[in-house]
Amino acid sequence: MTTERAESQCWLTDMDGVLVHEGNALPGAAEFLQRLVDRQRRFLVLTNNSIFTPRDLAARLARSGLSVPEQSIWTSALATADFLSSQLPGGSAYVIGEAGLTTALYEAGYTLTDTDPDYVVLGETRTYSFEAITRAIRLVGAGARFIATNPDVTGPSPEGPLPATGSVAAMITKATGAEPYFVGKPNPMMFRSAMNRIEAHSESTTMIGDRMDTDVVAGIEAGLDTILVLTGSTGAEDVARFPFRPGRVLPSIAEVIELV
Repeated sequence: MTTERAESQCWLTDMDGVLVHEGNALPGAAEFLQRLVDRQRRFLVLTNNSIFTPRDLAARLARSGLSVPEQSIWTSALATADFLSSQLPGGSAYVIGEAGLTTALYEAGYTLTDTDPDYVVLGETRTYSFEAITRAIRLVGAGARFIATNPDVTGPSPEGPLPATGSVAAMITKATGAEPYFVGKPNPMMFRSAMNRIEAHSESTTMIGDRMDTDVVAGIEAGLDTILVLTGSTGAEDVARFPFRPGRVLPSIAEVIELV
Protein backbone atom coordinates (compact mmCIF):
# COMPACT_ATOMS: atom_id res chain seq x y z
CA MET A 1 0.00 0.00 0.00
CA THR A 2 1.38 3.43 -0.91
CA THR A 3 0.45 6.52 1.04
CA GLU A 4 -0.55 9.58 -0.94
CA ARG A 5 2.22 12.19 -0.79
CA ALA A 6 1.85 15.94 -0.96
CA GLU A 7 2.42 17.46 -4.39
CA SER A 8 6.14 18.10 -4.85
CA GLN A 9 6.98 21.74 -4.22
CA CYS A 10 10.73 21.11 -4.46
CA TRP A 11 12.83 18.98 -6.77
CA LEU A 12 16.33 17.55 -6.51
CA THR A 13 17.78 16.04 -9.65
CA ASP A 14 21.05 14.32 -10.38
CA MET A 15 22.99 15.77 -13.31
CA ASP A 16 24.91 13.07 -15.21
CA GLY A 17 22.65 10.36 -16.60
CA VAL A 18 19.50 12.40 -15.90
CA LEU A 19 19.98 15.82 -17.53
CA VAL A 20 23.19 15.27 -19.51
CA HIS A 21 25.23 12.42 -20.94
CA GLU A 22 28.86 13.01 -21.96
CA GLY A 23 28.30 16.75 -22.35
CA ASN A 24 25.06 16.50 -24.31
CA ALA A 25 21.62 17.40 -22.93
CA LEU A 26 19.29 14.43 -22.75
CA PRO A 27 15.90 14.73 -24.49
CA GLY A 28 13.40 16.51 -22.27
CA ALA A 29 16.00 18.02 -19.91
CA ALA A 30 15.64 21.62 -21.12
CA GLU A 31 11.83 21.36 -21.05
CA PHE A 32 11.91 19.87 -17.54
CA LEU A 33 14.07 22.72 -16.22
CA GLN A 34 11.79 25.28 -17.91
CA ARG A 35 8.72 23.66 -16.34
CA LEU A 36 10.31 24.01 -12.87
CA VAL A 37 10.83 27.72 -13.53
CA ASP A 38 7.34 28.21 -15.01
CA ARG A 39 5.70 26.50 -12.02
CA GLN A 40 7.97 28.40 -9.59
CA ARG A 41 9.28 25.19 -8.05
CA ARG A 42 12.42 25.38 -5.93
CA PHE A 43 15.05 22.99 -7.23
CA LEU A 44 18.71 21.99 -7.14
CA VAL A 45 20.82 20.05 -9.62
CA LEU A 46 23.07 17.67 -7.66
CA THR A 47 26.40 16.10 -8.49
CA ASN A 48 28.85 13.97 -6.53
CA ASN A 49 31.66 15.49 -8.60
CA SER A 50 33.70 17.86 -6.44
CA ILE A 51 36.12 19.07 -9.15
CA PHE A 52 34.07 21.99 -10.44
CA THR A 53 32.56 25.06 -8.80
CA PRO A 54 28.84 25.74 -9.39
CA ARG A 55 29.88 28.52 -11.81
CA ASP A 56 31.98 26.05 -13.83
CA LEU A 57 29.10 23.56 -13.91
CA ALA A 58 26.55 26.21 -14.90
CA ALA A 59 28.80 27.12 -17.83
CA ARG A 60 29.19 23.46 -18.83
CA LEU A 61 25.43 22.93 -18.69
CA ALA A 62 24.90 26.10 -20.76
CA ARG A 63 27.23 24.69 -23.44
CA SER A 64 25.00 21.61 -23.60
CA GLY A 65 21.94 23.87 -24.01
CA LEU A 66 20.67 23.76 -20.41
CA SER A 67 20.07 26.93 -18.43
CA VAL A 68 20.78 26.36 -14.73
CA PRO A 69 21.83 29.28 -12.49
CA GLU A 70 24.89 28.55 -10.38
CA GLN A 71 22.90 28.99 -7.16
CA SER A 72 20.75 26.03 -8.29
CA ILE A 73 23.71 23.62 -8.34
CA TRP A 74 24.70 21.59 -5.27
CA THR A 75 27.92 19.58 -5.35
CA SER A 76 29.48 17.12 -2.92
CA ALA A 77 32.13 19.79 -2.33
CA LEU A 78 29.49 22.29 -1.16
CA ALA A 79 27.84 19.61 0.98
CA THR A 80 31.25 18.77 2.51
CA ALA A 81 31.99 22.42 3.28
CA ASP A 82 28.49 22.82 4.75
CA PHE A 83 28.98 19.73 6.92
CA LEU A 84 32.42 20.79 8.19
CA SER A 85 31.34 24.35 8.98
CA SER A 86 28.46 22.94 11.05
CA GLN A 87 30.75 20.50 12.85
CA LEU A 88 33.70 22.79 13.49
CA PRO A 89 33.17 26.41 12.39
CA GLY A 90 36.36 28.13 11.24
CA GLY A 91 38.42 24.95 11.29
CA SER A 92 41.40 23.95 9.18
CA ALA A 93 41.88 21.30 6.52
CA TYR A 94 44.50 19.70 4.34
CA VAL A 95 42.73 19.29 1.00
CA ILE A 96 43.39 16.98 -1.91
CA GLY A 97 41.09 18.26 -4.61
CA GLU A 98 40.45 20.92 -7.20
CA ALA A 99 38.84 24.36 -7.30
CA GLY A 100 35.33 23.07 -6.58
CA LEU A 101 36.44 21.78 -3.18
CA THR A 102 39.05 24.34 -2.18
CA THR A 103 36.73 27.24 -3.10
CA ALA A 104 33.80 25.73 -1.16
CA LEU A 105 35.91 25.25 1.99
CA TYR A 106 37.50 28.68 1.69
CA GLU A 107 34.07 30.32 1.34
CA ALA A 108 32.86 28.36 4.38
CA GLY A 109 35.57 30.05 6.44
CA TYR A 110 38.08 27.20 6.49
CA THR A 111 41.85 27.64 6.58
CA LEU A 112 43.68 25.36 4.14
CA THR A 113 46.95 24.12 5.58
CA ASP A 114 49.31 21.15 5.55
CA THR A 115 50.40 21.75 9.15
CA ASP A 116 48.38 20.15 11.95
CA PRO A 117 44.94 20.48 10.27
CA ASP A 118 41.68 19.52 11.98
CA TYR A 119 40.67 17.50 8.91
CA VAL A 120 42.12 15.81 5.88
CA VAL A 121 39.55 16.33 3.10
CA LEU A 122 39.81 14.17 0.01
CA GLY A 123 37.96 15.04 -3.18
CA GLU A 124 38.02 14.29 -6.87
CA THR A 125 41.06 15.38 -8.84
CA ARG A 126 42.29 14.66 -12.33
CA THR A 127 45.89 14.18 -11.15
CA TYR A 128 46.36 12.51 -7.77
CA SER A 129 49.83 13.28 -6.46
CA PHE A 130 51.63 10.51 -4.59
CA GLU A 131 53.29 13.22 -2.52
CA ALA A 132 49.90 14.67 -1.50
CA ILE A 133 48.53 11.21 -0.64
CA THR A 134 51.64 10.53 1.47
CA ARG A 135 51.09 13.82 3.30
CA ALA A 136 47.44 12.91 3.90
CA ILE A 137 48.43 9.51 5.30
CA ARG A 138 50.88 11.12 7.74
CA LEU A 139 48.38 13.76 8.86
CA VAL A 140 45.59 11.21 9.41
CA GLY A 141 48.10 9.05 11.28
CA ALA A 142 48.90 12.06 13.48
CA GLY A 143 45.22 12.51 14.38
CA ALA A 144 43.57 14.61 11.66
CA ARG A 145 39.98 13.50 11.05
CA PHE A 146 39.42 11.96 7.62
CA ILE A 147 36.61 13.24 5.35
CA ALA A 148 35.94 12.37 1.71
CA THR A 149 33.52 14.09 -0.65
CA ASN A 150 32.09 10.89 -2.13
CA PRO A 151 32.69 7.14 -2.27
CA ASP A 152 32.71 6.72 -6.09
CA VAL A 153 35.61 4.36 -6.85
CA THR A 154 35.88 5.21 -10.54
CA GLY A 155 34.96 8.06 -12.82
CA PRO A 156 34.40 8.11 -16.59
CA SER A 157 36.85 9.32 -19.21
CA PRO A 158 36.95 8.94 -23.01
CA GLU A 159 39.72 6.34 -22.59
CA GLY A 160 37.87 4.37 -19.92
CA PRO A 161 37.43 4.41 -16.14
CA LEU A 162 39.69 6.52 -13.92
CA PRO A 163 40.37 5.90 -10.22
CA ALA A 164 38.22 8.31 -8.22
CA THR A 165 37.84 9.50 -4.62
CA GLY A 166 36.76 6.13 -3.19
CA SER A 167 39.82 4.36 -4.59
CA VAL A 168 42.26 6.91 -3.18
CA ALA A 169 40.39 6.92 0.14
CA ALA A 170 40.88 3.13 0.28
CA MET A 171 44.63 3.62 -0.11
CA ILE A 172 44.72 6.11 2.79
CA THR A 173 42.51 3.80 4.90
CA LYS A 174 44.76 0.82 4.19
CA ALA A 175 47.80 2.82 5.26
CA THR A 176 46.27 4.35 8.41
CA GLY A 177 43.39 2.11 9.51
CA ALA A 178 41.17 5.23 9.48
CA GLU A 179 37.87 5.07 7.57
CA PRO A 180 36.72 8.37 6.04
CA TYR A 181 33.32 9.91 6.57
CA PHE A 182 31.83 10.23 3.08
CA VAL A 183 29.52 13.24 2.74
CA GLY A 184 28.23 12.77 -0.83
CA LYS A 185 25.68 10.26 -2.15
CA PRO A 186 24.65 7.70 -1.01
CA ASN A 187 24.88 9.55 2.31
CA PRO A 188 21.45 11.20 2.76
CA MET A 189 23.40 14.08 4.38
CA MET A 190 23.97 15.37 0.84
CA PHE A 191 20.21 15.63 0.26
CA ARG A 192 19.49 17.08 3.68
CA SER A 193 22.01 19.86 3.17
CA ALA A 194 20.55 20.48 -0.31
CA MET A 195 17.03 20.69 1.15
CA ASN A 196 18.23 23.14 3.81
CA ARG A 197 19.69 25.27 1.02
CA ILE A 198 16.27 25.68 -0.67
CA GLU A 199 14.18 25.41 2.53
CA ALA A 200 12.54 22.21 1.34
CA HIS A 201 10.63 19.63 3.39
CA SER A 202 11.04 15.91 2.76
CA GLU A 203 7.26 15.29 2.50
CA SER A 204 6.99 17.59 -0.53
CA THR A 205 10.35 16.99 -2.25
CA THR A 206 11.12 14.58 -5.10
CA MET A 207 14.58 13.25 -6.02
CA ILE A 208 15.31 12.16 -9.60
CA GLY A 209 18.33 9.95 -10.23
CA ASP A 210 19.78 7.33 -12.54
CA ARG A 211 21.41 5.07 -9.93
CA MET A 212 19.64 2.80 -7.49
CA ASP A 213 22.71 2.44 -5.25
CA THR A 214 23.29 6.18 -4.71
CA ASP A 215 20.43 8.48 -5.79
CA VAL A 216 17.48 6.26 -4.94
CA VAL A 217 18.74 4.73 -1.69
CA ALA A 218 19.85 8.14 -0.36
CA GLY A 219 16.53 9.67 -1.43
CA ILE A 220 14.59 6.97 0.42
CA GLU A 221 16.78 7.39 3.54
CA ALA A 222 16.21 11.16 3.44
CA GLY A 223 12.43 10.55 3.29
CA LEU A 224 11.94 11.82 -0.26
CA ASP A 225 9.75 10.65 -3.08
CA THR A 226 12.08 9.06 -5.65
CA ILE A 227 12.08 8.70 -9.42
CA LEU A 228 14.55 6.47 -11.23
CA VAL A 229 15.15 7.35 -14.89
CA LEU A 230 16.67 4.75 -17.18
CA THR A 231 19.05 7.02 -19.12
CA GLY A 232 22.08 6.42 -16.90
CA SER A 233 23.70 3.72 -14.78
CA THR A 234 20.80 1.51 -13.66
CA GLY A 235 18.93 -0.47 -16.31
CA ALA A 236 15.30 -1.60 -16.04
CA GLU A 237 16.46 -5.20 -15.53
CA ASP A 238 18.63 -4.17 -12.53
CA VAL A 239 15.86 -2.62 -10.41
CA ALA A 240 14.48 -5.89 -9.04
CA ARG A 241 17.90 -6.89 -7.64
CA PHE A 242 17.77 -4.16 -4.99
CA PRO A 243 16.00 -4.60 -1.63
CA PHE A 244 14.35 -1.17 -1.96
CA ARG A 245 12.23 0.39 -4.69
CA PRO A 246 11.94 3.89 -6.15
CA GLY A 247 8.57 5.62 -6.09
CA ARG A 248 8.53 5.51 -9.90
CA VAL A 249 10.66 4.12 -12.71
CA LEU A 250 10.44 6.20 -15.90
CA PRO A 251 12.25 5.94 -19.25
CA SER A 252 13.76 9.45 -19.08
CA ILE A 253 13.47 12.99 -17.72
CA ALA A 254 11.00 13.72 -20.55
CA GLU A 255 8.36 11.63 -18.73
CA VAL A 256 8.88 13.63 -15.51
CA ILE A 257 7.81 16.98 -17.04
CA GLU A 258 4.07 16.31 -16.62
CA LEU A 259 4.60 15.48 -12.92
CA VAL A 260 5.93 18.98 -12.11
